[in-house]
Parts: sequence; C-alpha cells; structure tokens
Amino acid sequence: MNGRYLSKLLTVAVICALVAVSIGGVASGAKKKTISLVIATATTGGTYYPIGVGMASLWSIRLAKKHGIMVQAITSAGSGENVNMLKGNEVDLAILQGLFGKMSWNGIGIYKGKPNKELRTITMLWPNVEHFVIYKDKVKTGTATDIKGLRFSIGRAGSGTERSGLTIMEGLGMKREDVKGEYLGYFESAKAMKDKRIEGANLVAGPPVAAVTDVFATPGMKAVILEFTDEQLEEINKKTAYPGFRYVIPANMYPGQDKPVRTIAQPNFLGVRMDVDKDVIKLLTKTLFENPDYLKAVHKMGGFITLDNALSGLPAPLHAGSYEYYKERGFEIPKNLIPPEAR
Repeated sequence: MNGRYLSKLLTVAVICALVAVSIGGVASGAKKKTISLVIATATTGGTYYPIGVGMASLWSIRLAKKHGIMVQAITSAGSGENVNMLKGNEVDLAILQGLFGKMSWNGIGIYKGKPNKELRTITMLWPNVEHFVIYKDKVKTGTATDIKGLRFSIGRAGSGTERSGLTIMEGLGMKREDVKGEYLGYFESAKAMKDKRIEGANLVAGPPVAAVTDVFATPGMKAVILEFTDEQLEEINKKTAYPGFRYVIPANMYPGQDKPVRTIAQPNFLGVRMDVDKDVIKLLTKTLFENPDYLKAVHKMGGFITLDNALSGLPAPLHAGSYEYYKERGFEIPKNLIPPEAR
C-alpha cells in the first residue's frame, strides 16, 4: 500500500486499539493467522465515513478472536479514488456510488473502453441523496438549475461527489463552466458557505449529512436544499449513466427545514475485489446481516442495510462469498448478479 494511504489508517486507531485489548494474546496464544483488510470510505463530513468505520469495527470486534479477521477504514476523496484503489490493490473493500459501479463494470462514462471486470459486490447499502445546498437569496426556481452562475463547490477533485454532480449537471444541460467551481470536501464546503466564500455546495450523502446540518444550524445562515422535478429526473436518467430515483427528505431533517424536499438519489453499495478470499467475504456478509442494530446506532442510514434491500440496484456481480451466503439463505439470484466464476 502507498505511504499516502498508510497515514489514513489512523482514522480508526482508537477502535483497533480497543479491539486489540479485547482479543489480547490471540496472535501468540491461538496461533491464528491475522487477516488484515482495508475498506475505503470518503471524507469525514458525509455518510460513507461513519458507516465505513462502523462496518470495520463491527467486523473486527466480531471476527478477530475466532477468525483472525481485522478490518480498518480509511478516508478518501470518495468513489472515484475508491475505484482506483480497488483496481490498484491498495484496498480490499470500498463504499461506492451506483454511478461509479455502473460506469466501472461496463466500461462507460469516465471509464469508457476500460471495463473493470474484477469488480464484485457484497450488498446494497443506502440511498446516496443529492443535497444541492445554496443561499436562500440565490433561489430562482427552487430546483437544481439554480446553481448556474453561482460560486459552487462541486466536490473534492476526483471524488464521487464531483462526478455525480457533473453527471447531474450534464443531464440538466449544464457544463462544468456553468458554475464558478470550487473543489472542496464536505466540512470545507460548509465552512466556505459560512464564511461567504461560496454560494452553494454539492453535499451528496445519506441524510442527515453532518456538513448540511452544520450549515443549517449556523445562526443567521439562510440556506435551502434545491429540489428536482420529475421531468429533470427523467432527463438525467435518459441522458447519463446516473441510476437515479425519487427521494423525499422529510421535514425537520435539518434545523429550520420545515418542509419536505423532493430531491433525487442513487444507490450506494459495498464493493470488493474479486480476489479477496471467498470464505472471508462470506463471513463479512453474514456478520453484517446478523447484527442489524449495530449500524443503525452508528447512523440513520444504517437502517437501510437489510437482507430485503441487499440485491437492489447492484451494478456488478456478487462476490463468490456473498453469492454463496445469499444462496444458503434461499435467495433467487438475478442472472446479472451471479459471479462469472460461479456460472
């Protein structure tokens, strides 16, 4: 693994230390080989990071003592970097937007002509909800096209946020140059809005998004989340690879947000390299679904991680280990999700 990513492992040092204490002596006493895995998340202001750290801690706590499996979560720029790290064998697992999974597996969009046929999936996670947040006094129509001409944070360069934002803009007939683009992480964007350095930001994640809460909770800050019409959603899905669906953010999700917001979302999923051991991935899958309350306590979006939702919208075949687990649970696996190596 590159040195730049090793430093990121500190993000879960405390969790790993606690796990190490709870399993003290395993390596020397049980003669069990330690299997160390890394899961890539995103920046700290969204939902990927807390859920990713939650999954890593769950797996380590439940599986280290008996199976020697330890999982660490690292921050990243998001889906774009995560795809590259999976392909480069720099991480074993990653949380990804459905858009990136669809483009990468099929070799379309930014991966045109370069399909990644070693990408595998474990489960659908939760909806990745679009939050186009702008100052209230910049609202014209109340819909996503109001970002045109604004000083707007598209997302950190190379991130899933940036790519999904640009894809949505393309579907709405806009180009990158139609906004005065800034390329900031989530809390950087929130701070820039509070400092009046930008007029809006793309903060896509499962609600409640910490950075959006930060903006809305700031005294004197008047901001809104822009909506998407049915026609806009249809155009985005028709013209781009974006796998969008309607999502309504309930009233009072954020401070002062007293009305529901009709936005859109795409699925997030847990991706993995094909070459990770089948039995290990089967154990990770099993552990996720046998501990349903664990991730709910980490973040509200953890409640979406259920067997009922597991296969919904997955953009690439299952990993052989997950496939075996679902088969044993009696699932009928759609043909497109059956691993090529299992056919």
